[in-house]
Amino acid sequence: MLRVNEPINQLLLAGGDNFLTSLSVDCVILGFHEGQLKVLLLKHRYRDMWALPGGFIYKHEPTDAAAYRVLKERTGLDDVFLNQFHVFGDPGRSSKEFHLEDFETDGIPMSSDHWILQRFVTIGYYALIEFSKAIPAGDLLSENCQWWDIHELPTLILDHHEIVNKALVALRLQLSHQPIGYNLLPEKFTMPELQKLYETILDKKLDRRNFQRKLLSFNILQRLDETKKGVAHKAPYYYKFDLEKYNDALREGLDSGW
Repeated sequence: MLRVNEPINQLLLAGGDNFLTSLSVDCVILGFHEGQLKVLLLKHRYRDMWALPGGFIYKHEPTDAAAYRVLKERTGLDDVFLNQFHVFGDPGRSSKEFHLEDFETDGIPMSSDHWILQRFVTIGYYALIEFSKAIPAGDLLSENCQWWDIHELPTLILDHHEIVNKALVALRLQLSHQPIGYNLLPEKFTMPELQKLYETILDKKLDRRNFQRKLLSFNILQRLDETKKGVAHKAPYYYKFDLEKYNDALREGLDSGW
């Protein structure tokens, strides 16, 4: 007989009293590394499948606070860019059979009317973080937590592919009226590195001169008196974001027309 997975059993026993039993959050946590946009995923504890970081919402907890809590637990980071982008409420997005099999493997007896097997609506958030600062950490329901190239995703559970795709649509829409880069790039970066970030998110090439002219016109960048070393051609200057003006652009918006 299988031994009961006690931490998960305790979560299930207390969950109905502590959490909202029909609402959750799922976070598309994005980082940029070596020219690739990456998403943080959790490996299912029994299946060859992966999932977005997510979790339940405490009964007296704001939904945004729940998303920030999940983000902190999975990456060790706080004070990052987090944006709610969609609510996923298709009646068929949850599967009783899928979860029942898992809990049977855990050795946990489960009735079909248990709260965790009922329909869940989830609120989608995307987070933009600096890859090098994150410390990926799994949860009770996973055996691993790691980054994946956004274009080479493994098999995801339930509707998590749809959640990732809608997050990318929302992120591209953000690029049309807000700046992006502060949370994804190191403190100093070159203009080609910033352009590569935009091209990766938009999934298209951008004209170098037009890109540089437009970004500089937003007045959110400061050029440093330092160039990148060890490059074959003319060394590009480093830039950094003027955080005050960057935040003004986030609040007031800008017309980029990418």
